[in-house]
Amino acid sequence: MWDDIIQHFSTLEQRPLERMAILVGGLLFFWIIEGAIPLLPMHYRKNKLQHAGVNFGLTVIHLIIHTLLAVVIIKISDWSGANGFGIINWLNAGILATILLTILIVDFFGGWLVHIIEHKVKFFWRFHVIHHADNNVDVTTGLRHHPVESIVRGVFFFMGIIVSGAPMYAVMIYQTILVFFTAFEHANIRLPQWLDKSMSYIFISPNMHKVHHHWKQPFTDSNYGAILSIWDRLLGTYQHMEPKDIRYGIDKDYPNEKDEDLISLLKHPFQKTNS
Repeated sequence: MWDDIIQHFSTLEQRPLERMAILVGGLLFFWIIEGAIPLLPMHYRKNKLQHAGVNFGLTVIHLIIHTLLAVVIIKISDWSGANGFGIINWLNAGILATILLTILIVDFFGGWLVHIIEHKVKFFWRFHVIHHADNNVDVTTGLRHHPVESIVRGVFFFMGIIVSGAPMYAVMIYQTILVFFTAFEHANIRLPQWLDKSMSYIFISPNMHKVHHHWKQPFTDSNYGAILSIWDRLLGTYQHMEPKDIRYGIDKDYPNEKDEDLISLLKHPFQKTNS
C-alpha cells in the first residue's frame, strides 16, 4: 500500500491536469454544499457568479505562480534527500512519520508563520489585505491572493521543506490536503456546532477560520492556521466568536466598496496612499 501511495504522490507534480481536477472538484463540491447549508447570508454586489469571477481571476494567477515555484520545490526536496538534510532525514523517519512531520513543519512555516507575518509586517499586509477585503467569504475566497503574496507564501513553503527535509511524495500529500482545507474552511457552510467545535481542537474548522475574516481586530489578527489549529492554540493566537456576530470585510487599508474590482485589487498595494 505505502509503495503505491509514494509512487502516486511522488509524480503528482508532473500531472497538472490531475492536480487541477482535485482543486476544481473540491471547489465545486463545497460550492454545492454551501448553497444547501449556508452559514451566513451573502450580499453579493451583483451575483455569486460575478463575485466568483473576480476571485477566480486571482486564483488563476496564484496557480500559475505556484506552478513555476514547483520547480524550486522539487529541487529543494531532492537536494534535502540527497544530502540527508532536514529533521526527517536526521531522524531517519519512516513513511508515516515522514508524512506527519511534513504536515506539522510545512504547515507551521507555510501556514501559520507566513500568515502572522503578513498581518504584523506592514509591507506584507499591503498585499494580504486583498484577501481580507472580500465582503462575502465563500469557497472562492480561499485562493484570492495578490500575486506578490503568492510569491511570499511560496518562499515560506520553501523554508518548511528545507527544515523538514520532506521528500516529494510527502510534500504533495500535504499540498493535496491543503487544497481541501482551503476550500473547506472558506466555504460558507454551516456544520453542527458540536462537529465544528470538536474539529477545531486539531484542525481549522469553517467557524474558526471565519473569525479570522471578521472585519475588526483583534479577531482579524487571530486563527492564522492553514490546516492545523494547534499552532494558534499553542502560540496564543486563537480567538472564538459566534458566527452570527461575524461581519466580513476590513475596517482599514482597503475600500470595501471595491472588493470586487479586480484591477483595483491588483494595483492597490503599490499605491502611495491607502483608503
